[in-house]
Amino acid sequence: MHAIQDARPMAMGGTKGCRKRRPPFPGGVTVAVLLAATLLAEGCASAVSVERVDHVTVHRQLTHNVLSAHALSDPTHNVLRRWSLVDRFLVQPENAMADLRAVIVQGHGGADEIFALAEMSFLHAEDRGGPPYYLASALYAYAFLFPGGMDQPPSPYDPRFRLATDLYNRGLTSGLATEGGTGIAIREARHPLPFGELDVALDPRELAWGGRQLTGFFPVAELEVHGLDARYRQPGIGAPLAAGTTQGTLAKGFQVAPRVKTPVTALLRIPDPRRQLSNGQVRAQLELYPSSETETVLIDRQPVPLEVEHTATLAYMLDGMPVWEFEFGGFLRGGLLDKMPSRLVAMEPYRSGRIPVVFVHGTASSPVRWAEMLNDLRSDPRIRDRFQFWFFSYETGNPVPYSALLLRDALQEAVSTLDPSGREPALHEMVVIGHSQGGLLTKMTAVNTGARLWNAAFHKPPDQLQLDPETRDLLTHALFVKPVPSVKRLVFIATPHGGSYVAGNRISHLVASLVRLPGRLLSASLEIGRLDDASTTLAGQTGFGSVHAMTPGSLLVQTLARTPIAEGVKAHSIIAVRGDGPVETGDDGVVEYRSAHIDGVESEYVVRSGHSTQSDPRTIEEVRRILLLHWDESCTKRNACGPLGAAAPRVASRPR
Repeated sequence: MHAIQDARPMAMGGTKGCRKRRPPFPGGVTVAVLLAATLLAEGCASAVSVERVDHVTVHRQLTHNVLSAHALSDPTHNVLRRWSLVDRFLVQPENAMADLRAVIVQGHGGADEIFALAEMSFLHAEDRGGPPYYLASALYAYAFLFPGGMDQPPSPYDPRFRLATDLYNRGLTSGLATEGGTGIAIREARHPLPFGELDVALDPRELAWGGRQLTGFFPVAELEVHGLDARYRQPGIGAPLAAGTTQGTLAKGFQVAPRVKTPVTALLRIPDPRRQLSNGQVRAQLELYPSSETETVLIDRQPVPLEVEHTATLAYMLDGMPVWEFEFGGFLRGGLLDKMPSRLVAMEPYRSGRIPVVFVHGTASSPVRWAEMLNDLRSDPRIRDRFQFWFFSYETGNPVPYSALLLRDALQEAVSTLDPSGREPALHEMVVIGHSQGGLLTKMTAVNTGARLWNAAFHKPPDQLQLDPETRDLLTHALFVKPVPSVKRLVFIATPHGGSYVAGNRISHLVASLVRLPGRLLSASLEIGRLDDASTTLAGQTGFGSVHAMTPGSLLVQTLARTPIAEGVKAHSIIAVRGDGPVETGDDGVVEYRSAHIDGVESEYVVRSGHSTQSDPRTIEEVRRILLLHWDESCTKRNACGPLGAAAPRVASRPR
């Protein structure tokens, strides 16, 4: 780039770029001539100049600060220059900060000096000052943002506004870090400051979360996330953390996942910050806000959003999970999950008014495969504040009717536990979403089969079969299917309603032969195998697992495909088709379109994708559309509708 040319002498002119001229006369010159020569030599070029730069450079200069460049921003440099502390900060940063703080204590400084101290403290903390200066940075930043009536709050257009928020968040995170930096110390404590002490108080009730205790706080803002395509964070105030929970009392059929990590924001509230910082003895209250409960707090009687790291918390929870062991173990070992307290788990305790969305994974899969969809849906406040996500796990090699029975039982047990008096209408507006085999289980939550399935398998009624009473009871419960009353909408994703051509090949049947059924199913299968042709159509069948059930032409898929969805329940199909050929003759690599297509659904949406389409953004967007539609129709029915735009901020209601 070329410097802009200007022939006018500048007020602060100098000799930069000039060649000193000798006086034009050897001697005896007049004063006027000497003065003219001096002005000509001194004014030929200016020490101040400008240069036009590109937009990237402009932005880099505007955002140049301690967090982006490990250097002080222009506003802080200006403050140091004003108080003649530029050089002193370079060689004696602690003394320079003490001098600038003295300016404030003496009443000569204001918001500019307080912000400068926040940035200077953070820079020195990064270099060698450590936790006392991180905490000092957070305190100064808080005083800048929330002057408490002693000054005007900063304009949101002031770039220092966001920087001060980040300094508070990062300073609090690093200042309260445990030894080794592996977590955050959420407790009452006294911390040293460069100019005094910080007393942190904590009400033990802050650790309560839906009947559980929050524990194991970990900072997640600095985590780099792999494996999730989008990263969602809510900008605001506070240190964004991931918290574990203690194992509370387990409800039959439902529990918060034992490994769950929930987004929590830590806020250090400082009453009258300007006065306290001047005194040197600072008292503050440490507050915790799970994002499932609160997204906004009141500070200086104004609502302020909390900083929340949704995606990083989800990734931190999933990091290191033995996914393959669970998925293939769950396919081959039919009793793998029998000792689990519940097959139905949630990401958070149930909150009144939120509609459950139940995800049911497919064959040789697990709830982890819903991570991309969960990440996207929970980023939307319209979804997050109106729905709650539950996950059903099952051994995917077991017979489909048996797994569907477990799902129905878990849903009904959860509802009866959470709403024994039937006064929570949102619990009875449940949405069940199933992928692949999970879609078959999903359908079996909302059908009335009567004797269809039984008659397809047996030629005699239950009481006329030579079966052990326990086996007879299991078979009748699995094959005489009634809809779950609380289920009101279904979403089928790549579901083999007519069977899967992959399930029908010899390799799949060979793998299926390795499946070890749980004890009760193994006993039942042996008893069925002893029945004669006059009693059952299953006589001589070599396998009863899910692969056999999903083979095209099997009794299950033929009978279930002909069974209509119960009245009052709405259903939607999302069908994956690879390539750009005709949809009607296409497939997703596992399920053909003609198998996934069924009549009687509210909508059918075709995605050009492979079988694992639950992670495809277009599939997720269709699920989002369906959920918003469901909320609109559900709340209209319950006369509980508000505007379906972004939900109103949830401001902390706990007394402070």
